[in-house]
Amino acid sequence: MLARQSSLNAPDGDLSRFHLRVVLAAAGVLLALSLLGARFFYLQVVQHDYYSTRAEDNRISVVPIVPNRGVIVDREGVVLARNYSAFTLEITPSKVDDLEATIDGLSELIEVLPKDRRRFRKLLEESKTFESLPIRTRLSEEEVARFAANRYRFPGVEVKARLFRQYPQGPIASHAIGYINRINKRDLEMIEEREQTANYRGTDHIGKTGIEQKYEFQLHGETGYEQVEIDAGGRAIRSLSRTAPVQGNSLTLTLDVKLQEMAEKAFGERRGALVAIEPSTGGILALVSNPSFDPNLFVDGIRTDDWDVLNKSRDRPMLNRALNGTYPPGSTFKPFMALAALETGKRTAGQTISDPGFFNFAGHHFRDDKKGGHGTVDMYKSIVHSCDTYYYMLANDMGIDAIARFMGDLGFGQATGVDIEGESDGVLPSPEWKKRRFRRPEQQKWYAGETVSIGIGQGYNSYTPIQLAQATATVANGGVMFRPHLVKYITDSRSGEKTMIEPEPLRRLPWKPKNVEVIRNAMIGVNTQGTGARAFAGAGYTSGGKTGTAQVYSLKGSSYRESAVKKELRDHALFIAFAPAEEPRIALAVVVENGGFGAQSAAPIARMVIDYYLLGKLPEGAAKEDDVEED
Repeated sequence: MLARQSSLNAPDGDLSRFHLRVVLAAAGVLLALSLLGARFFYLQVVQHDYYSTRAEDNRISVVPIVPNRGVIVDREGVVLARNYSAFTLEITPSKVDDLEATIDGLSELIEVLPKDRRRFRKLLEESKTFESLPIRTRLSEEEVARFAANRYRFPGVEVKARLFRQYPQGPIASHAIGYINRINKRDLEMIEEREQTANYRGTDHIGKTGIEQKYEFQLHGETGYEQVEIDAGGRAIRSLSRTAPVQGNSLTLTLDVKLQEMAEKAFGERRGALVAIEPSTGGILALVSNPSFDPNLFVDGIRTDDWDVLNKSRDRPMLNRALNGTYPPGSTFKPFMALAALETGKRTAGQTISDPGFFNFAGHHFRDDKKGGHGTVDMYKSIVHSCDTYYYMLANDMGIDAIARFMGDLGFGQATGVDIEGESDGVLPSPEWKKRRFRRPEQQKWYAGETVSIGIGQGYNSYTPIQLAQATATVANGGVMFRPHLVKYITDSRSGEKTMIEPEPLRRLPWKPKNVEVIRNAMIGVNTQGTGARAFAGAGYTSGGKTGTAQVYSLKGSSYRESAVKKELRDHALFIAFAPAEEPRIALAVVVENGGFGAQSAAPIARMVIDYYLLGKLPEGAAKEDDVEED
């Protein structure tokens, strides 16, 4: 009986358990649906804006539009740097499975030279893998069409229109203009420091030297943006909106490129530098560093063999000798020493000395360049005929401290502030400088005999050509010193408004006009009856000048014979000048490395430059190597 009852109740128990399971399952489903609903609510409502933006970003790509870089022209409007558009074949490494196979395939359609492969690998090492990198530049229309027909075979490869920088004058004034090249890590850090990161999106190149570097943020312009709808393959379908880029501002320089070209040709194969300045403004008319280089080589990334030629050359064409070359001024220092003597009261113009051909100091003979000496010498004669003995005595009487103070006010031993980066300071010797320069106490002591050599522009004296040109321009300008500059005005690309770079007087030296006149008259005498007379014979204007010859190595008491000395050890030739003497419009300094006597090598170059600038013509004849008074 009990067994039967149990059997009858069993279905009811199973049913209860079944109901319980159904309830639990329903609760689980309900909970899952609730969680799913809550997640849907969170994604669709709470996170709507976020995911809507993400979806839009996947559909829309923001493409930067690189601005057209500003143009650089000379004072007459001759173009020195400009841009042109050309097609490039570019690879985005992150979108390519096998780079080498892809490049091999491309080379079957378009010529890809070994140099192109080397440059691509170099760019790949320096860049992020998602960046588009050029494998070939300046494609012809035929090459573009050939690739377009086979584009489907090369995912991650595309043809782009890019702007390229061009320097129409080639090597002329390249050290002043500079060049652009691809942005590197150091450039990126500088861009970030200047908070220009957004403005440089899509930009591959930046100014590296010269004006291109100094005025980079003026020349670059403002990057534009385009919103482009893309498909699942990343290909553009249509443009949705566009913010146009703003072209970079243009620069007009103080340089006269025709004068610059003529000056560079005057050097020929010789190494050296020339800086010509407008005394009344500080505007640089010509800035020569010879030999030069072609800035166009750097625009696409310079080839290894081209770089080796420039970098390993003994002539060092990449060195800006005008700003970074430092040279003893030799006898070109004498007019400034004479002016210091007048201003400090150590000499009068009519005061004379007797020159036996040497100056005896503490048992050491400091020899004059003229055997037997110049006889009775006053200040005028000391400059016109370049008497060393006069300046040995003067330097000893003045002392190194007084010399250093006066020459420091003239700008020697300090950067001029010209608008090109990396200018050298040079060396203005003094006891304080020597203590900073040397470590051992016996080296730090200043000896009186060292002052004697300073008087003729030798010893520790070492200045840049631009410092010599600035000092000459200051004397020509009666003591008003201007900061040398290359940019005359900046033209706004939007408004066309011109912002002048106003002449900036650095200082007005309190020289007595009569003292300045003594020096200027003596420098005129140099070019009419002294060491520069041969070079300036028959000039159609009056000019002032001073020749100089700077020793490259110590003679150690022996006589100097140019023919017996290796070329790289021969003296440097120097010349400073201003013209016309009545109202100077140009002042310059010339250095010819290992050129020998200043009257022989440097003065004729100065004559050619001044003739061309004032008269628009070349001189009828240059100085011969014989019949020239040495210095």
